[in-house]
Amino acid sequence: MGVTHFDSAELYGPFKNEVLLGKALKGRRDKVVLTSKFGLISHVGRPGPLDSSAANIRNAVEGSLSRLDTDYIDLYYQHRVDKNVPIEEVIGTLSELIIEGKIRHIGLSEAGQDTIRRANAVHPITALQSEYSLWTRDGDDGTLDVLRELGIGFVPYSPLARGLLTGTIRSRGQLDASDWRLTNPRFEDGVLERNLQVLREVEAIADEVNATPSQVALAWLMAKGEDWSPIPGTIRISHLEEDLQALDVKLSAEQVSALDKVTQPEGEHHTEAQMQLFDRNNSTMTTSGILGR
Repeated sequence: MGVTHFDSAELYGPFKNEVLLGKALKGRRDKVVLTSKFGLISHVGRPGPLDSSAANIRNAVEGSLSRLDTDYIDLYYQHRVDKNVPIEEVIGTLSELIIEGKIRHIGLSEAGQDTIRRANAVHPITALQSEYSLWTRDGDDGTLDVLRELGIGFVPYSPLARGLLTGTIRSRGQLDASDWRLTNPRFEDGVLERNLQVLREVEAIADEVNATPSQVALAWLMAKGEDWSPIPGTIRISHLEEDLQALDVKLSAEQVSALDKVTQPEGEHHTEAQMQLFDRNNSTMTTSGILGR
C-alpha cells in the first residue's frame, strides 16, 4: 500500500513490536525508513523510568538492532528527555553511533525548545516526535516555529487522539475493562460525552468532503507541510486502509482554517503523571506564542 515509514520503540510490548517488525520487513529492509526509541527502559540497573546514560543507550541500540534483525536504524529517538543526563552528552553518544553505522539520524520526542536547540548545536536533529492533532496543540507554544527555523521535521503521534477523532467511540462501555484509555482524562465519565459534542465540528467538515473524521484529521496534518509525517497506529487492516485514504482527501484553504480553529476538547491528553515526563523548558519561546488514535 506504499507505506515506507515504520515507527517502533523498545518500550512497545515491551520489545515485541520490534520483533514483529523485524519479521515483517525481512528481505525488504532497504525499502523502508525504520525508527525506534530508547530511554524509557534501563538495561543498566538505574532506578526510575528514564535512562539516557551512555551505557544504557549502547545496550538499548544493540537490543533493538537484534530484535529488528537489521544492522542499522534509520532514525533513533530519545523517547523522553532525561534531565539527569545533559542533552549534549546524549547527542554525543548518538553521534558516535552514527559514525559506527548503527544509526543514521537522531530524533527527539516530547522535547522542549531549549533542549531542541542545545541538541541541534551538537549534531543536526532530523525529527521531533510529539503528540499533535486537531485536539492537541502543544507545539503551538513556539516549538513548531523552532523546528521550521532549524529545518527539523515533525512526526505527530496520536494524530487521531487515541481514537476519539475517528468518531467510532461513543461511550466508555465500548472499551474493554483493561483498556488504558479509561484512565485518560478525556475519556472520563461525563467528559467523554461533552467531547463527542465538540467532535461534531470535525464531522461536519468530513461530511463536506465525503470522508471520515479520521481521514480529515490526518489530511489536516499533512496539509501543514511535506516535512510533517503523522504516525497513526492501528491493529486492524480496515482502519489502516481508511487512514491511508486520507492521502486522497483534498481540503480547501477555508476548511483547513476552520479545522485550525476547532473547539478544543475537555481534559488533558495525558494523566498528570505522564505529563511529568514531558520536557517543557521553553525558555527560547518565539514571539508567535499560542495563537489560539
